[in-house]
Amino acid sequence: MRKTAAIMIFVLAGCVAAFGQAAQEKTDAKAPAAKTPEQLPTIDQVLDKYVKALGGKAAIQRPTSVQFKGNFEVPAFNASGTFERYGKAPNKFVVIIDIPGLGVIQQGYNGEVGWSQEPQTGLRDLTGVELAQIKREADMYREIKLKELYPKMVVKGKDKVVDHDVYLVEATPTEGGLEKLYFDAQTGLMVRTDLEAETPQGKQPIEVYLEDYKEVEGLKLPLTLRQVAPAVSFVIKITEVKFNVPVDESKFNKPAAQ
Repeated sequence: MRKTAAIMIFVLAGCVAAFGQAAQEKTDAKAPAAKTPEQLPTIDQVLDKYVKALGGKAAIQRPTSVQFKGNFEVPAFNASGTFERYGKAPNKFVVIIDIPGLGVIQQGYNGEVGWSQEPQTGLRDLTGVELAQIKREADMYREIKLKELYPKMVVKGKDKVVDHDVYLVEATPTEGGLEKLYFDAQTGLMVRTDLEAETPQGKQPIEVYLEDYKEVEGLKLPLTLRQVAPAVSFVIKITEVKFNVPVDESKFNKPAAQ
């Protein structure tokens, strides 16, 4: 609210200066024109540009299933493994990470039940905010439904992410804390997200950088994802993308307890 008020005062000052422009030109013709603040785009303009940058609404809705494969790297521990992610419309998804020496990490949602399985914590159901977060992630067409997933979205201003000028959007979901979404001011693509993830160890602040966008069958996808967090940071590098592949329903179900 204070920031909005400051902008309004600045605009009013500009109007007063314009009102006396004729008299000022007679006495100081060489005086530089007063700068006006850059007008921010509306949230609809930011989101529309994002969808178009990805390839358009029709291209986003074309796949009914997707398969990603790649490499998972944890630089701090000099560890690496394989990464797989499968999705199926409208809202089923599973991630499988296999790191030799550590084990297999899985997380999924079958449209009703969210679950996680890790070597340290074992198999468990996701509830509360954790479940709400994985539901949003599982939505096959989330890129065109951001205003549904985040009922409150506000363009807060301009910022910088690495070498990108970006628009910062604060997005508040129905359940869970505020998230920050950063959209490249030139291309419209999302280049970073910040959020607090719910984990068994408590809330963890996370930054996710979306890099190396490439076009795959008419859709622009970030093929490198970097997650930065206090506990552990990692990099996912996608090497294979397939759309509309058969995916067995059982892959999304919670594994049987051992």
